[in-house]
Amino acid sequence: MSEYILEMRNITKQFPGVTALSNVTFKVKKGEIHALVGENGAGKSTLMNVLSGIYPYGSYSGDIIYKGQECRFKTVRDSEAVGIAIIHQELALSPYLTIAENIFIGNERAKYGVIDWDETNRQAAELLKTVGLNEKCSTQVRNIGVGKQQLVEIAKALGKKCELLILDEPTAALNDDDSEHLLNLLKKLNKEQGLTCIMISHKLHEVLSIANSITVLRDGKTIETLDNSVPVSENRIIKGMVGRELTDRFPKHTPKIGEVGFEIRNWTVYDPLNEERIVINNVNMKFRKGEIVGLAGLMGAGRTELAMSVFGKAYGTKISGQLIKDGKEIVLNNVEQAIQNGIAYVTEDRKQAGLIHIQDIKSNITLANLKQITNGFVVNEDEEIKIGKDFRERFNIKSTSVFQKVGNLSGGNQQKVVLSKWIFAAPDVLILDEPTRGIDVGAKYEIYKIILQLADAGKCVIVISSELVEILGITDRLYIMNEGRVVGEMKTSEATQEEIMSIIIKSSAGR
Repeated sequence: MSEYILEMRNITKQFPGVTALSNVTFKVKKGEIHALVGENGAGKSTLMNVLSGIYPYGSYSGDIIYKGQECRFKTVRDSEAVGIAIIHQELALSPYLTIAENIFIGNERAKYGVIDWDETNRQAAELLKTVGLNEKCSTQVRNIGVGKQQLVEIAKALGKKCELLILDEPTAALNDDDSEHLLNLLKKLNKEQGLTCIMISHKLHEVLSIANSITVLRDGKTIETLDNSVPVSENRIIKGMVGRELTDRFPKHTPKIGEVGFEIRNWTVYDPLNEERIVINNVNMKFRKGEIVGLAGLMGAGRTELAMSVFGKAYGTKISGQLIKDGKEIVLNNVEQAIQNGIAYVTEDRKQAGLIHIQDIKSNITLANLKQITNGFVVNEDEEIKIGKDFRERFNIKSTSVFQKVGNLSGGNQQKVVLSKWIFAAPDVLILDEPTRGIDVGAKYEIYKIILQLADAGKCVIVISSELVEILGITDRLYIMNEGRVVGEMKTSEATQEEIMSIIIKSSAGR
């Protein structure tokens, strides 16, 4: 019998005007953890969607050989029936159902057509124990964090007798602790149960820590498969991904810092679901024109809540404090007022809140500043096309045209559209919340260049990032937040990852 549990031979998949996969060959050994890496748009998710039956047989060319048999999956249920399960970056859980209900949805434990709840809960409890999740089966999924939801998804896959588990960016939305727990679980399942895994990830340090083999895709083609038993370097992988050496992760930059352009004074925000709980506690910050300021902190530190509350009170209740712009107090009671006063917020969730996926590129770019291209109630379509083309060229948005739907773009190009939208709104203060989440190193570099251009244009730029390497690489100064408070401030040139974490830990201990 072949040592390979999976072989995908000469897979070609086309969309209108685009060849997403071109004669891709991909092999996975039984019992290994195999990483699939590449830039956004390289074809990683498309290849896995072909494998799992999301793109059915007949919509692509090539062969899938699984456990020695040729497979022609018409639906996801077909692939699940032979032991293949896929967990997408956007989790497919129902928030108002319990953990047990989610684990067995579509795979119910039933007798004579009636669900056996005792058996459902018993098996769910066993699966939760297997994945190391200490929660009651009756807990609604909406009441647990994203890290725990990922474990529920894995339990759900194991409940389907999964032998080959595909994970698409499993740690993209997780903090370091949850990411480490998830990766350790995969290692454990691989070692103890012989579970074969395919993991798509842009976090190359995680790939190197867990993968036995690493396949690189570029522009829809297989470039190489690397054996990680002799440790591979990140630079080696990056060279395969982008087709060249990437000597610097961050562009060189000499800041031109001016006067204070924006201030947050004595800013306090309460939880909208629990008006007794303070989420942001008396925060004071200053931002200078031409300066990139980072907000560092662990998940739950209050950085996103601060940003959204400042952006027209999009989050929170009983908000108090002052916002000062160019020396004058401004009052922002809604998002429209924030935009009118030159404040922009690029959300961390581009898929749900940043873009309209069924609309095209040009329509998304002009969305936040329609008044500039509107005569009365009529949009000047010629002007909209011109603006769309300008941003597409300026930010190297890879697409067939400005008429391409945003939902068909890669993550990196979607992020460029989000940035274009807010830059077209001509803000003076731009808040970027996790601007490179789920984006490959090549696209990150291009996003960083855009951020530097905005600072050079005299904007106040605020960057929220959970990646300390990114904070240290792109910002000029940083504030450290913990539990809704500012617990430290320093020049980035004087900061280290260890020092930032030390400040956070000491601030928690001193509470």
